Amino acid sequence: MSHGIRIKDLPKNERPRERLAEKGADALRTSELIAILLRTGLRGRSAIEIGEELLHKFGTLTALERASLEQLQETKGIGRDKAIALKSSFTLARRMAAELHGDAPVLDTPSTVADYLRESNRSYEVEHFQSVLLNARRKLIRVEVISQGLVDTILVHPREVFKGAISANASSLVLVHNHPSGDPTPSQADIQVTRDLIRAGQLLRIEVLDHVILGRRAEGNGKDYVSLRELGYFG
Repeated sequence: MSHGIRIKDLPKNERPRERLAEKGADALRTSELIAILLRTGLRGRSAIEIGEELLHKFGTLTALERASLEQLQETKGIGRDKAIALKSSFTLARRMAAELHGDAPVLDTPSTVADYLRESNRSYEVEHFQSVLLNARRKLIRVEVISQGLVDTILVHPREVFKGAISANASSLVLVHNHPSGDPTPSQADIQVTRDLIRAGQLLRIEVLDHVILGRRAEGNGKDYVSLRELGYFG
């Protein structure tokens, strides 16, 4: 006896896999794409209905991505294997986005830095302070996570920021961190940390080019980040 409604039991024109093969993935609703990952439903509920419930419960794909395995399993019909499949799909999507940037991109503006790190920071529920290490041509060497903390609270020490820069022989770096609240406006602590690290970089001859704070897109300026250099804190 089946414990759930299988996708293959649906009418052919309602089967997500058949519709994807015929019309392409972009023709499917998000809940249908999720249903393909889930494969089966549970006790009278199709995988599509479970996908719709997940979207309703979490509100956005970003929130769904951030959910832990335990949180996903709180939805009826989502067991451990299905939760793992969902987490795996989101991780693949993030890695694909990083791959599309190509090797050693030039990160010489706040917008290129934000574009490069946007997807990897989207799922963070707490602040992650990162150092983007660059060579003399402003090409990426690597990104280092310096520290992570509670929401809107983070501790940064110059030693940790510049240790990696020295070992990588970086000519300069860009500071980056996310605001889980969504508002990228810098706090007084953000400004003070930036000024302290600029001074430390001057002593070590490693230029701090900018401090980019990632948040969510604001209606006023259409940006989901701010640059402390553009705001005048590097003068």
